[in-house]
Amino acid sequence: MYIEVAAVKNRGYNCDMRIAPRHAWTADTTEAKAIQLELAGEVSRAGSVKNPRYIAGADISINRFKGTGTAAVVVLNYPQLEVVEVQKVTGAVSFPYVPGLLSFREMPLLLPAFEKLKLTPDIVIMDGHGLAHPRRIGIACHLGLFLGIPTIGCAKSRLVGTYSEPGNEPGRWSVLLGGVDVIGAVVRTKARIKPVYVSPGHMITLNSAVDWVLACCRGYRLPEPTRLAHLAANGRLG
Repeated sequence: MYIEVAAVKNRGYNCDMRIAPRHAWTADTTEAKAIQLELAGEVSRAGSVKNPRYIAGADISINRFKGTGTAAVVVLNYPQLEVVEVQKVTGAVSFPYVPGLLSFREMPLLLPAFEKLKLTPDIVIMDGHGLAHPRRIGIACHLGLFLGIPTIGCAKSRLVGTYSEPGNEPGRWSVLLGGVDVIGAVVRTKARIKPVYVSPGHMITLNSAVDWVLACCRGYRLPEPTRLAHLAANGRLG
């Protein structure tokens, strides 16, 4: 069951988030790629965030045996990075798993979870890719266009691109290249642990995206917003 974006509206929650309907979620894979190509030109690679009050992390857990998913959005205060709000939505997932089309599988549940928020985040870090995507519009970009706030993609594995391994010290990073274009960064967040793949989603530069991911790390490979969102989506938080 897909949730039509046009039906996602404020249901009485004290939240300033305004989700902008861009399209419905009934597309097949061919139509989904065409929608991505149409929206990719609207993604902003500029912008930075200063003195955020709240930073959100978002993730979704899929039960492939039941055909359902649970989307979780966790809001942390900054700089304390304490959890101040958790919202979840569980529902059916019918769009197939296709690399590069993650947003069409996950956003129909993620958007209602964001719509339930009582607090509006200043930045969202998404477990997934942003510009580091074949059509330059990963789920972090797509989500940013709907939410209208800065978004960052922070993925655990590479989807596209080439890179040189960054140094082993936390904070070291190297550029991720898509042909001749810089599409992201390969960031070492913990010494001698596999790096993460950071790319701008919407309304933020690459350097700023890397800075905020590192600023949200607290000794784990993943930054706190997405680490805690992962726990929440899997029923271990909130």
